[in-house]
Amino acid sequence: MILVFGGTTEGRKTVEALEEAGSLYYYSTLSDGQQVELLHGVRLEGAMDVAQMVELCSSHDIRLLVDAAHPFAEKLHRNLLCAAAQLQVPIIRYDRIYPPRNEELLWCKDYTEAMARLQDEGIGRLLALTGVNNMGTLRPYWQQEGHECWFRIMNRPQSLAIARKCNFPEDHLVYYHEGDDDTAALISQLRPQAILTKESGQSGGYTEKVKAALRAGVKVVVIERPAYPPPMAAAQEVHIERVDGPYGLRRAVERLLPGFFPLRSGLTTGTCATAAAVAATLQLRLRLSDTSGTVSQETATQPAELPSQVPVALPNGETITVDVGYGRDYAYCTKEAGDDPDVTNGIEIRASVEPAQAMEVRGGEGVGRFTLPGFDYPPGEPAINRVPRQMISQNLAQFDMPLRVTIAVPRGEEIARRTFNPRLGIEGGISIIGISGIVKPFSEEAFIESIHKCIEVALASGTDRLVINSGAKSERFVKERYPALPQQAFVQYGNYIGDTLAMAYQLGFRRVTLGVMLGKAVKLAEGQLDTHSRRGTMNKAFIEQMLSQAGCPLDISAITLARELWSLLTASQRQAFAQVVKDHCASHCQPLMPQGELTLLLIDDEGEIY
Repeated sequence: MILVFGGTTEGRKTVEALEEAGSLYYYSTLSDGQQVELLHGVRLEGAMDVAQMVELCSSHDIRLLVDAAHPFAEKLHRNLLCAAAQLQVPIIRYDRIYPPRNEELLWCKDYTEAMARLQDEGIGRLLALTGVNNMGTLRPYWQQEGHECWFRIMNRPQSLAIARKCNFPEDHLVYYHEGDDDTAALISQLRPQAILTKESGQSGGYTEKVKAALRAGVKVVVIERPAYPPPMAAAQEVHIERVDGPYGLRRAVERLLPGFFPLRSGLTTGTCATAAAVAATLQLRLRLSDTSGTVSQETATQPAELPSQVPVALPNGETITVDVGYGRDYAYCTKEAGDDPDVTNGIEIRASVEPAQAMEVRGGEGVGRFTLPGFDYPPGEPAINRVPRQMISQNLAQFDMPLRVTIAVPRGEEIARRTFNPRLGIEGGISIIGISGIVKPFSEEAFIESIHKCIEVALASGTDRLVINSGAKSERFVKERYPALPQQAFVQYGNYIGDTLAMAYQLGFRRVTLGVMLGKAVKLAEGQLDTHSRRGTMNKAFIEQMLSQAGCPLDISAITLARELWSLLTASQRQAFAQVVKDHCASHCQPLMPQGELTLLLIDDEGEIY
């Protein structure tokens, strides 16, 4: 069992990650102020001391703690460490992502130092963005004659009660509404000489506050975040894993509490290639620092100075650690697919690096090459997609030296024969792919059940329209179409369009919008209500029939991917073709909602909706 301490953005993300498991967990917050949807979690409210934490964990078989609390919740962090030490259970610290510290800002260890700094700088007009709970601590500053101070606080009765208890003038309170960033407007209106804020990380709006102040020429005084873990004896007795995103959280839970997630996640080939490239660069730097200019065989394999794990920044901004190894003149990462069936599971993905004039990513042995148009790169280029190339470049930027990176996969050509690569026109090896960097496995039954639960949540939200879409990309586009709908109204169907529509109608939705991109749409138009590639592939003959029906016949024998069609058609042809595709899709989908209103949105790669 897992106990989460949240109440933050990180807490909400923890809930989203744990809900995918379908297992029971507990979510604790100080108050009922945070709105989160718990299907499998049990909500707990109110502060707990160490004894209460220990009793709760003992009576509910808690074997893992997740600290997703605010970085400045020092008392809670200390209590958690003491409880974990007594219980001998590990902690996952879901930390925030912090930008590098800007030396232009005025950094302070605590509020006493901050008030002294404000005095030294001659600042008499201050906008405090540190929250209502610090109002009493800052009383010596805002009560001083000649000083004018405004506090931005949450628009809640309990926040106003604290301000009144402090006797803070209510006409100098400004209210913050969750999700809004009004710092720039407040600075323009109030014209403070400085703002006071906490180093609260990206999710705490820190970056936006600082940018707004610096643009206006206003000084920024920052309270440094406390050390984590707090310097105390209990911290030495507890196993702590630190993560800063949902993928790292899931992988940590999989390691520390096996079985909580019914299926294990894995890594994409792109993440493995990036990890190998980072390790190879560390190996190169060690070589270059060897004053003798020689490297022994023992040193070249895995010297003590080279780590067995390296950090890899994923496209969503979080960083995970990945196991690596070293060869004579390369580093490698072993592909782990988790419980996702994948013929590449267990293969070795290698990277070798050398100094160059500019950053370059090449394909070596076992990495295929594109032979047909329609991919991220033209024919002849190594089959390393755009996102993995960006990941490699961004992760190697920290070394501040241009590098030529060669990715190789022993046995890659042999393994590729068991994939769709030959059919797609990728020859000579596997492709290095991945959008998120992580492979999240789902059994068909579990995935459909998760869709069912999401529709139930949407129904409970009160929305009368359900918007279903294939994934994050299409969801981003259709959300712009329905800005007034709540987040719960948007549900991802993956490949299970038919099942999702049938469940939506069965559960009571009579107005459904289906957002679909062309690759799935041409399959759906033919009647494939499950668009997974194992069920069927793109039928070019049927697509040519639809093109002819739309009055724009084309020879499409050379295309590899359906999305290439957009570039072959004029604007008017695209509209006509889109209507034909939608009509065919509707003929198969509408019967699943016999008395419902179905709206079909066909979306291209740029977000254009037809």
